[in-house]
Amino acid sequence: MESKINSKAILITFLIGAFFAVLNETLLNIALTELMTVFNVDAPTVQWLATGFMLVMGVLMPISALLIQWFTTRQMFIGIMTVFLIGTSIAACAINFPMLLAGRMIQAIGTGLLIPVIMNALLLIYPTEVRGKVMGTFGLVIMFAPAIGPTLSGVIVDLLGWRWLFMIVIPFGVFSILFALKYLQNVGEVTRPSVDILSIILSTIGIGGIIYGFSSAGEDPQGFMSIWIFSVILLSLISLLLFVLRQLKLDEPLLDVRVFAYKNYTRGIILFVIVIMAMFASEIVMPMYLQGPLGYSAKVAGLLLLPGALLNGLMSPTMGSLFDKYGPRKLMIPGTVVLVGVMLFYSNINPSLPIWSFILVYIVLMMSISAIMMPAQTNAFNELPKNLYPHGTAIANTLQPIGGALGVSIFISIMSQGSKNFLEEQSVSKTEQMMNEAMTHGIHHAFWFALALCCVAFIIALFIKKASASEHEQV
Repeated sequence: MESKINSKAILITFLIGAFFAVLNETLLNIALTELMTVFNVDAPTVQWLATGFMLVMGVLMPISALLIQWFTTRQMFIGIMTVFLIGTSIAACAINFPMLLAGRMIQAIGTGLLIPVIMNALLLIYPTEVRGKVMGTFGLVIMFAPAIGPTLSGVIVDLLGWRWLFMIVIPFGVFSILFALKYLQNVGEVTRPSVDILSIILSTIGIGGIIYGFSSAGEDPQGFMSIWIFSVILLSLISLLLFVLRQLKLDEPLLDVRVFAYKNYTRGIILFVIVIMAMFASEIVMPMYLQGPLGYSAKVAGLLLLPGALLNGLMSPTMGSLFDKYGPRKLMIPGTVVLVGVMLFYSNINPSLPIWSFILVYIVLMMSISAIMMPAQTNAFNELPKNLYPHGTAIANTLQPIGGALGVSIFISIMSQGSKNFLEEQSVSKTEQMMNEAMTHGIHHAFWFALALCCVAFIIALFIKKASASEHEQV
């Protein structure tokens, strides 16, 4: 049976679909300012095009483990891409903001379900010996697409207008569906486990609330001290606790948290989340610093960081091949050491440093992340038996937006509080220079926290071992 599977055709199908689905995560970011004018909405409202997208993705990812076991690979992929295409078409034709937001949310349904489906299928198709290279190739797409999103978006908006951000994706979405109809084969088995509605409700409240709460904390002037945000996060944590307890009692859990009984999986996922937090936060904080004390425009700041972002994606297949050859430790341990060094540099930055140093260090940051993220994730999956693949991939992909929201909100909160404390200690008037010094002071505090996190990542990397094929086959 497996000899008849055309693995290359399946991989190409997945890469085409994933590229344009993931591209939409960041494609709209540059256009938010123009959309505020077009639809006459304020910044917090228009921000829901980005926050809401991430929220829907996060809520749906736990459910992906159930859907993977209920439907065939072809049904899932073609259905998901059809939903994504419908959302894209609605957004392209939007005549008001609610219609545009609805289109984005439908797009997010497709994107949120697509990545776990693809990862699960790749784990079933490819043996552990070559899985690093395959996951690295897939990593190239899911890292490269968001990296070029803002730059591509700026060009399209300037030349063609915001609607073309969606219209240009439609023909590729249609092609992806037609290609899948011809070449995509089914892998895995349809077991149709029971559906526990209470688990779905608890996971939706818990994960949705966590992402919303931490995303909002970074924007709210009171941060985590806001009664509303604190209440949302507390309710979410209680829901997640009840969700986990319920999963442990069910014979057929929605999300089998027993995957954390596998030590390599647990260590790899913790390492993965720490790196996600550091990466998302750096991608937010560094552009703010380049535009603040260093005085660059948004587009120039984006272009200065683009080489690092592109290299991160391009290095993913290489890191995957090195993982197959040398295992995780020879990549992760040096990678975390470099990561600690980068955070040490960032915790001492100041406006007098030459701009080339920021570009170079950001490139080094992204290369170190490339050496850690995909190997950590792949080695974690290799530890699991086949029946836990849907649950392992669903948990990893659920933790990605949670880690991103958590990293950004904590970094922004620490930076803001550090800046505020610096200004309160000054007796002189608040000049532009003083505000820049305050921001520098706040960023130092934020990256001290990041430095501590990366030291934890280094310690975890020391204990990670290469998952063996015999472990992988255990059920």
